[in-house]
Amino acid sequence: MAVTAPRFRIGAILTNALVAAMTLVVTLPLAWMVTVSFMPRGESNAFPPPFWPSRWSLENYYELLARRLIDGAWFDYRIVPAIGNSLFVAAMSTLLGLLLTVPAGYAFAKLRFRGRERLLKLLIASLVVPGQVAMLPLFLIFKQLGLINSYAGVILPSLAGIFAVLFVRQATLAIPDEMIDAARLDGASEARIFRTIVLPLLTPVTVTLALFMFLGSWNDFLWPLIVLADQHLYTLPVAVAAIAREHAADGELMMASAVVTTMPVLLLFLALQRYYIGGLLGGSIKG
Repeated sequence: MAVTAPRFRIGAILTNALVAAMTLVVTLPLAWMVTVSFMPRGESNAFPPPFWPSRWSLENYYELLARRLIDGAWFDYRIVPAIGNSLFVAAMSTLLGLLLTVPAGYAFAKLRFRGRERLLKLLIASLVVPGQVAMLPLFLIFKQLGLINSYAGVILPSLAGIFAVLFVRQATLAIPDEMIDAARLDGASEARIFRTIVLPLLTPVTVTLALFMFLGSWNDFLWPLIVLADQHLYTLPVAVAAIAREHAADGELMMASAVVTTMPVLLLFLALQRYYIGGLLGGSIKG
């Protein structure tokens, strides 16, 4: 025992040191992104690039977010409207996606219907098909439906996510069948069972799934770029990419735009962290 205890402490120290090193590797680029966004214009182009600004400045955020008069005309990068567009698209994609995928996951887990197993196998097989493969036919279909250059065209493809359905199904399988059968014997309808029994047990899973959906929609770049042509409808990633085409060499301005893009979802993740951890462990639900 006298030999085992020091070995255990050494192992714990090495493990903690490894975790700390990995955390530093992950967080250091994010910290540098923030500090560069406060540097005066051109300072980050020095070699080696500085970590701390020589003086802290808000000029990059002012140029990025403020509306100003240039040569007698008002000009801005339309970042603030793009933030509102992204919030609307992400919120609607998350809400409507949950309304479709959570009941579908419950149905695949607890309801018996013809062709269920075949549909489930088809969903699992569909996971290996890259989403980019379907973009061209999807674009042509949406063009015929008149959904190009509209938020409906951006939102609709993300509503019935296969991963979301399977994620909810896996968590719902842990709910005891006896609990649901007892409610059926008492005369409860399937809708009431789902609303009063299943949903409360799936709260951590649902919040985690909502976080996944919101992050996926907020960060989505390629599909909104394809569908949206009007710059007044641009989501934040598309608006930032439009700025990058003209200001790729302005590292400080681009880092400020990266901070504006990253911080809202990072704060959301931190606020919902305990639900996120509980949702990932949703398979441990006990009756």
